[in-house]
Amino acid sequence: MKPTKKSVKKKKSAAMLGLGLDGEDGHTRITKGENFVLYGGSEDTHAMMQETAIKVNEKLDRKGVKLEDCSPCDLASIFREIFE
Repeated sequence: MKPTKKSVKKKKSAAMLGLGLDGEDGHTRITKGENFVLYGGSEDTHAMMQETAIKVNEKLDRKGVKLEDCSPCDLASIFREIFE
């Protein structure tokens, strides 16, 4: 029996996207990791995006929450904690 559209559950997924627009040195920087993709930026900007994405994932791990299950409000709180 073929499953109907109602019976098929989609797996939730989420990812953070970092986009750096200040890269003027000719390098194309791309970093992919668990729950994130980072593109562009100067060396410093890209490093800051990497550090931020890693810290977000560490905080989510400590809380036992996956990014796809984190509410936007909770994710905003995590970002505020990181940048305090």
